[in-house]
Amino acid sequence: MESAAAALREARRVVVFTGAGISAESGVPTFRDDLTGLWARFDPAQLATPEAFHEDPDLVWGWYEWRRARVRRAEPNAGHRATAAIERLIPDTVVITQNVDDLHERAGSRGPVHLHGSLFAPRCVAEPAHPAAFPDADDEPTDPGEGRRIPPPTCVHCGALVRPGVVWFGEALPEAALATAVEAAAACDVLLTIGTSGVVYPAAEVPRVAARSGATVVQVNPQPTPLDDVCGINLRGPAAEVLPALVSRIREAATAGDP
Repeated sequence: MESAAAALREARRVVVFTGAGISAESGVPTFRDDLTGLWARFDPAQLATPEAFHEDPDLVWGWYEWRRARVRRAEPNAGHRATAAIERLIPDTVVITQNVDDLHERAGSRGPVHLHGSLFAPRCVAEPAHPAAFPDADDEPTDPGEGRRIPPPTCVHCGALVRPGVVWFGEALPEAALATAVEAAAACDVLLTIGTSGVVYPAAEVPRVAARSGATVVQVNPQPTPLDDVCGINLRGPAAEVLPALVSRIREAATAGDP
């Protein structure tokens, strides 16, 4: 912990890279864990591919609206809030997340980079794809009920169907988001990787880019992961406990006048 705090105190550029683990601490199920109850009869490929949406848009939209409503009931945890605190303490901090929820934003993070898209940024299926505009898009989602088919809305600009703004199986990551993530990782002094398994590519390459570029990579995770070997510091424990403690160490040193 002291080594991680010292590295952050000396850093000019920081990347905070988060995965499903930090949101799981807020009660947000992982993608596959959301295939429960009435949804358990479906294979992920039936709900998370462009082909699935084309074949049964009502089924796919219904599942994602159900997921979106569940996320809205969750609250940012102490790990999300500590991430926002790191941004305030070290202004040149970039938050990169594999999560499709909005918990970082609600905790106070400014413009996190969403590598896998967002449940709260639906987009039009038209080519070229563009952010969707449709009536009531910004309303609080109501719980549609488990297993319900819901017709997706249509874009008010072009009339095409609106789809969930997440990256599906078989789709590439958003080019701009991936480029931003790689550039930030290559230029940072410290990268914090939090709650990610390190096995989902190409996102899993981000901490490795930082390590190859000479950054100190600090991992926060309760369990060992494939990233252990590239991390200079491994902090075992949940993000909601480890990150606030880390922020406290940084603040204490600043108050004491340490560099």
